[in-house]
Amino acid sequence: MTTIGILLFDGAEELDIVGPWEVFTASSALLERAGETPDKAVLVGPTLDPVQCRKGMRLLPDVTRDDHPPLDLLLVPGGDGVMTAMEDQALLRWIVDTGAHAQWVTSVCTGALLLHTSGVSKGKRLATHWALEDRLADLGADVVRGRRWVRDGNVVSSQGVSAGIDMALWLVGQLHSPDHARATQRYIQYEPAPPYAAEV
Repeated sequence: MTTIGILLFDGAEELDIVGPWEVFTASSALLERAGETPDKAVLVGPTLDPVQCRKGMRLLPDVTRDDHPPLDLLLVPGGDGVMTAMEDQALLRWIVDTGAHAQWVTSVCTGALLLHTSGVSKGKRLATHWALEDRLADLGADVVRGRRWVRDGNVVSSQGVSAGIDMALWLVGQLHSPDHARATQRYIQYEPAPPYAAEV
């Protein structure tokens, strides 16, 4: 069983959280249906109080940063709240300490700024939202532009918002198998297509 921790903080982008959450929990549902041990995904907050995301959605943490199970995979979302979070030294230390024991350290969108600022991704290539690529590069990161997600060692980072779904599916393939990842993709009926292609 893999324990997946998705970090919550005020101002985090909703889909950066719930997109990968859907992938990981759908994968777990399929594992359970097949009689296998499911993975466990938890939302990690500063406290157990609701966390308000960037566009107003409020999420309830399952565990806190001070009291959570060992995490095999850490996912750090992005969003406007990243700029404040980059000044939170306790949070940055937690990312480093937790990442040191995780099999995978991952980010969606501008969560890459937290990976870089904390130092957990030192020497690693990173992807982020196109609008913040220059900012991340100015901070000294090795930014990969134009790629939906990038893997460098055990650090995996994705571009903005929906790219986190792609990254999460790839991670499911690494945790289990590519066939299981494809089954998960089919289960959530995720089939990216060009925008405005629907028949109306």
